[in-house]
Amino acid sequence: MSLLEVHDIHTFYGNINALKGVSLNVDEGEIVTLIGGNGAGKTTTLNTICGITPARSGRVLLDGDDITHLRPHQIVERGVIQSPEGRKIFTRLTVRENLEMGAFIRSGSKRDSTGIARDMEMVFERFPRLKERQKQLGGTLSGGEQQMLAMGRALMARPRILLLDEPSMGLAPLLVRQIFNVVITLNNDTQTTILLVEQNALMALAVADRAYVLQSGYITHADTADKLRHDPAIIEAYLGG
Repeated sequence: MSLLEVHDIHTFYGNINALKGVSLNVDEGEIVTLIGGNGAGKTTTLNTICGITPARSGRVLLDGDDITHLRPHQIVERGVIQSPEGRKIFTRLTVRENLEMGAFIRSGSKRDSTGIARDMEMVFERFPRLKERQKQLGGTLSGGEQQMLAMGRALMARPRILLLDEPSMGLAPLLVRQIFNVVITLNNDTQTTILLVEQNALMALAVADRAYVLQSGYITHADTADKLRHDPAIIEAYLGG
């Protein structure tokens, strides 16, 4: 049984059928990537998993439990954490306050103060720039720093599965490599399970174990990332071949 299983999901925006029977699975400890062009349904897939855009039919299972119709905050409480497209940080909060918001679900009556402090240091170790700017307002950070902050905020929730939506969007090549290096080391060091949505297909396939190709709401290919990197159809369509 996989950690995350998506079975025959159909998701609509009004009368528009955005996902047309999408099925995928992510095993514990894997990096799985979902690639495809603009409008293919990649972000909708993540938002359906998170309950933000509920599925009209189909099922989403986490460890065999049906989470399809849970509210987004209930899905977060189960450890499904998204670092969203466009970062969506809190621009008027400081870097540290943004990270503390990521740990909000751990801050209730059984507040995990020691664990939160330890994880804050872990985030600062992975993103030293954030430690330097921890008192700075999020809205004053560069695009790359905001992406680091969005990922750091997600990590503060201690995800069982981390959903990364377009982490390289709008970043310079050097920063893209840095972000993907963090993805690799995070998976290697903590065995964090990652579902990665990415338009930079070449980079995504280089770091992932397995991959799915989404086109117009349908899964068209599914295989190991290495095999898809060498598939002539994928090279022509997504890798600039």
